[in-house]
Amino acid sequence: MSLYKMKDYYPNYRDSSQGRAIADIEQYDICTEGNKKIGSAKDILVDQSGRFRYLVVDTGPWIFGKDVLLPIDLAHFDYDHNRITVDGLSKDQVENLPAYNSTDAVDEHYENRVREQYRPLGQQRSERQFMHQTYNTDTSNRASNGGAYDHEPTLYGLSEEDNQKPLKLYEEELVAERNRVKTGEVAVGKRVETETATATVPVEKERVVIERHDASGKATPAEDPKFEGGEVARMDVYEDQVDISKEAHVREEVSVRKETDHEQVKAKEKVRREELDIDTKGNPNVKR
Repeated sequence: MSLYKMKDYYPNYRDSSQGRAIADIEQYDICTEGNKKIGSAKDILVDQSGRFRYLVVDTGPWIFGKDVLLPIDLAHFDYDHNRITVDGLSKDQVENLPAYNSTDAVDEHYENRVREQYRPLGQQRSERQFMHQTYNTDTSNRASNGGAYDHEPTLYGLSEEDNQKPLKLYEEELVAERNRVKTGEVAVGKRVETETATATVPVEKERVVIERHDASGKATPAEDPKFEGGEVARMDVYEDQVDISKEAHVREEVSVRKETDHEQVKAKEKVRREELDIDTKGNPNVKR
């Protein structure tokens, strides 16, 4: 059965939600037990029906940069840590794997050599999961018609429960947080201003009024009048004078306090949400 690179089989796969996840396959590390890194994922190979069959693994410096194939069901995907784990895989097994060249066709003979190295791992999986399952080595010769894929589910059965991780659909939501920031300050102080004030005070001033009256025709006193000079009468004259002084008193009192106003602030922002795209070929019975 012919195998194809994902991008060649399905050129527009990056436009779907599943495709966007597959597009990140190069970000996955390939690890053995104990999370020991042995390489990184490079590509995915699919068969004529579009089912995943192999991961292309770049072994990097671990095996001198050789690319090899990894049957899809031996790969345990850790989506949260971008990690793919292969239980029980040894360095000797990888060294004995045939190098993968993307320009060469993956024929029956090549796939048989790949299966020979991985079959012990598949047998271990089979014993753990199903307790009893044997492999007929003749089934490995059915690669040309796809039979080997069906008869070796522990290598190619991506539908096994332990690899059926739920597809996560994400969406964004707005999270509003209040941050208290200083927007300004108010300082209240005093200053002294000078102005001219006028005070009105009633005052009294005394004045002397001298009145002269005509005494003609009055009787002359019996004694002889004495004609003499000098002071005859004295009178003190007073007036009010104004003395100005200043005294301070409280004109007004000023208090400073804060009040909190409450209002609703609306913020708008675009959020993203993933939707599920289901692409079917033929007439499969799909319960949605």
